[in-house]
Amino acid sequence: MDKKRSSFTGGLGFVLAAAGSAVGLGNMWRFPYLAAQYGGGIFILVYIILALTFGFALMTTEIAIGRKTKLSPIKAYGAMNPKFNFIGKLAFIIPVIILPYYCVIGGWVMKYMTVFISGAEAEASAADGYFGGFIGKEMVPLIFFLVFLGLTAVIVITGVEKGIEKISKILMPILVVLAIGICVYVALLPGASEGLKYYLLPDFSKFSFKTVCAAMGQMFYSMSLAMGIMITYGSYTRDDVSLVKSVNQIEIFDTVVALLAGMMIVPAVYIFSGEAGVQTGGAGLMFITLPKVFDKMAGGQFIGLAFFVLVFFAALTSAVSVMEALVSMLMDRFKISRAKCVLGIFVFSILLGIPSSLGNGVWSSITILGMDFLTFFDYVSNSVLMPIVACLTTVLVGWFVGTKYVTDEVSKNGEKFGRKNLYEFVIKYIAPVLLVIILVFYSLAQFGIISF
Repeated sequence: MDKKRSSFTGGLGFVLAAAGSAVGLGNMWRFPYLAAQYGGGIFILVYIILALTFGFALMTTEIAIGRKTKLSPIKAYGAMNPKFNFIGKLAFIIPVIILPYYCVIGGWVMKYMTVFISGAEAEASAADGYFGGFIGKEMVPLIFFLVFLGLTAVIVITGVEKGIEKISKILMPILVVLAIGICVYVALLPGASEGLKYYLLPDFSKFSFKTVCAAMGQMFYSMSLAMGIMITYGSYTRDDVSLVKSVNQIEIFDTVVALLAGMMIVPAVYIFSGEAGVQTGGAGLMFITLPKVFDKMAGGQFIGLAFFVLVFFAALTSAVSVMEALVSMLMDRFKISRAKCVLGIFVFSILLGIPSSLGNGVWSSITILGMDFLTFFDYVSNSVLMPIVACLTTVLVGWFVGTKYVTDEVSKNGEKFGRKNLYEFVIKYIAPVLLVIILVFYSLAQFGIISF
């Protein structure tokens, strides 16, 4: 067992690791799809406003809780108020559910990366039915899932400083360079200007309550909130690190990468597939529409390879953060070594990941509430448990222990908390209401009661 709690070497290591967690698959395809569907520029504007207010408040809260208690979520909530210890148990369940199916999707990304590396199947991946044929197989998706999960475990088992911080310092700069390079290439394609206008210029006729909810949901998931990750990473953060500056840097990094993802994807898809292609959501955009686009453009194999390498890095850093949250909670709760925790999580993730992998193929006839395994796990974790945990956290801080608990931690080194009044207002009044809206709205939409 670790006798002394692990820690990041400094502010940069913490920011890059936290940004690596925030920058994931949601940024790479969900943000561009939602931005295109809900008014382009107006969606982006709403997202930025929410990130600077709602997202800022929640992220500051979680990181401050982690640094103040020096505990993982499973014990941190109880340290604040014993009556709220149950929140830690709920927070533990979320990454348990997320990690297996996230690694399944990470395996899909790895498969497409290898396709474009080899070049042999790059053209074939653009054919109708290629993706369905791949995930419909029994062993091939499982192999890629296991390899991706194994890579995640190897990074986590090496620890915070030598594993997570080191890999984040390497991968995050590469990710940004790749993203900028692809954006420049796409922007120079003939006809790209129309796609950029479609993506960036506000279409106020599409502004609605749905736009706000979509932006709010994307911001909530994109910034790795209510998964125990930011509390865990906060517990590894040194007391001399500026929390305000760190939160600002994480927010900027996450938002910039999301915007770059849209600039990579939307203009390219718009040129070759039109508006209908842009609004293809989820796996359809990433694994069906984009390979067709890469097949049509000059140098498409190279750009496709760079894109899937980029997405692979983003997926890997996020998977590492999810597994680390679990490891930290298990170490705190059971006082066992990091290696044993990682091994236990690895085995459990295999057992839970198999249904998510086969549920789109040989087990597709088995559903839960009308959803395949992967969709069901995603719904329970993202649309139910995460809003509940975040809402309970805001209630705990805003109305029981008091916002002073967080603001004192933020300003403990004499640092000026410039948005203190905004923070207190959002945590006490705005965040709980918005989180309830997310919970209710997405639940109703999932079961077709309302359209989204």
